[in-house]
Amino acid sequence: MVQSQSRQGIPTHLSLEQFDEFVLPHLHIGTRGPQPKLALHVLFNYILKLLYLGCQWKELPIENDKQGRPEIHYTKIYGAFRRYEDHGCFDAIFAGSVSILSIKGQLDISVIHGDGTTTVAKKGGDNLGFSGHKHFCDRNCNVIAPFVSAPGNRNESPLLLKALPQVTRIAKKVGLDLKKTIVSLDGVYDSRGNRKAIFNRSMVPNIPENRRGRKTPKRGRKPMFDPAIFQERFCTIERVFAWEDKFRRLLIRFERISKLHYALKTLAYTMINLRHFCRD
Repeated sequence: MVQSQSRQGIPTHLSLEQFDEFVLPHLHIGTRGPQPKLALHVLFNYILKLLYLGCQWKELPIENDKQGRPEIHYTKIYGAFRRYEDHGCFDAIFAGSVSILSIKGQLDISVIHGDGTTTVAKKGGDNLGFSGHKHFCDRNCNVIAPFVSAPGNRNESPLLLKALPQVTRIAKKVGLDLKKTIVSLDGVYDSRGNRKAIFNRSMVPNIPENRRGRKTPKRGRKPMFDPAIFQERFCTIERVFAWEDKFRRLLIRFERISKLHYALKTLAYTMINLRHFCRD
């Protein structure tokens, strides 16, 4: 059964000890050039602050130094963010959070729930009309696979075939066994191809029948469907979407470069996973 998730604050700031344990091992640290003025821990928390506040980079609140001047310029923080994204640091941090959850026994992958979301693009840019689809979480509201970007005006059913390899990739990387795991999805994913793709990965689909306008029942054997497991989605994947909205930078896409927006979303999922160890 789904456990109560009450009083679990999503962290928006990391202490030095938490940063050293969950983030620092996955960051790219250059070996050339001058040393940064601020510690990496402080730089990373500025990125988290922007993600939480949803402000522009130039409006990011920056502390003053002893001389009363800003301790760093916002362009330096933005440069560090771009550098981390280019080297895949945010993906590595996310995979590390899933690994920590597995080691600490916080994952319940007997059932995984999936669904999709959309985000409005404010300023234009590349991949217009695209949005993040197919988030997967376990029964404890832990995100176990990042999303797959796809056209927002396309039916979601075919997108599952691209999202399942992401789940198996993360599971293989952190050592999870997904055999006989139940994959719970809503009726829009009810198709022979999707069910076959799930079965081929030794998992079990739990998808309600989509009659698609049929007036008579479909012939043949009824597929497996447990309504009780399906109802868990309102306390799992839908709750994850609500937690994601805490990070105001994700409510509207302001980044013209889509991969930067996706990096911020991945960082938000990481903080959702770290709520078990980092209280806000």
